[in-house]
Amino acid sequence: MKYSFAYKVITPRSIPINVSLIDTTIYKMQNGTDQYISKIITDVLEPKERINMALDYRKFKELFAEQHAIKSINEKLATKKGDISEKDFTISIDISSKTNWESILSSYLDEVPFQFAGKGEQNTIKMKLALEARAHKAHLILIEEPENHLSFSSMNKLIDQIKKKCIGKQLIITTHSTFVLNKLGLEKVILFKNGKSMTLNNLNSGTQNYFMKLPGYDTLRMLLAKKSILVEGPSDELLVQKAYYQLNNKLPIEDGIDVIAVNSLAFKRFLEIAKKLHLMVNVVTDNDGDVRGLKEKYVDYLGLDTIKICFDEDEDYQTLEPQIVKCNELTTLNKIFKTSYLHKHEMMAYMQKKTNKTNCALKIFESKEKITIPRYINDAIKE
Repeated sequence: MKYSFAYKVITPRSIPINVSLIDTTIYKMQNGTDQYISKIITDVLEPKERINMALDYRKFKELFAEQHAIKSINEKLATKKGDISEKDFTISIDISSKTNWESILSSYLDEVPFQFAGKGEQNTIKMKLALEARAHKAHLILIEEPENHLSFSSMNKLIDQIKKKCIGKQLIITTHSTFVLNKLGLEKVILFKNGKSMTLNNLNSGTQNYFMKLPGYDTLRMLLAKKSILVEGPSDELLVQKAYYQLNNKLPIEDGIDVIAVNSLAFKRFLEIAKKLHLMVNVVTDNDGDVRGLKEKYVDYLGLDTIKICFDEDEDYQTLEPQIVKCNELTTLNKIFKTSYLHKHEMMAYMQKKTNKTNCALKIFESKEKITIPRYINDAIKE
């Protein structure tokens, strides 16, 4: 799925709209020359510069034939007249009208041929050159997948450049990257799905700012998933994966279900999007010893058809680790962890140690031992 962004500019009907398409995936090579970047560079040149370049190129072609090495070769070929052809056979640069200096132009980065540079750097330079050459002329700018081959830091710089160069223009971008989506602004996103379109511009300003500033790339994975399960951290994520595998003999992602680790403080920000787009989202959360407060926190989402808040109401077992110990025999857990605890409170203390939390969850996930899954987690993985 791709996302589209639209930055609007009002243009009088009487003025024709100048449209510029920038697609850095075009990579046509001719005699070692990248025709896309050659075209952009020639667009940057003034008419006088283009004429001077053409004149100098013709002079170069004429001088080439006068070089000593070329003359020697042609003299040698002249001795073969009759053996090769009855006509004079010589070598030189093509000076016919079908060739011009643009077709042989090559670009270099620190003396390295452009085509041998990294793909990410090539795409970035192509994009920036295209913006430099076309942005000031165009009313509408179309950009195809600016994120190709770029790291997040490089992508961030490129997006900032695009925003600066396209101020006052109508800009439409297609992308598969939620990083690009976040950086350009959720309020400008148009989501197309099942023949319908939706916008996210009704999100409150706090939620918009949160996703704009978030450095990660998985913030809107739930838009792409058939169903999402939001969890508080890696331990919960592993246990949900284990629970689903035990029930279905496959991981949730194989059924289009994405388990996403989200800071519990951000659950409501994700749910705001899910509610507006009617996305199927379940939340797995600790009760933290305050069930009433938890219900008040999610009062706007309880009872919705597409959203389910899953938690245990036993306040004596506030977090994931005590819930696992409550549901399982010590013999099973000792076998998985290779421990020998005799009392459940000892096992809880062991699992809740900061250095053990994720490691215990990973051992449960990797173990072939079947464990009893807390009910609230089972509620989250069931249809």
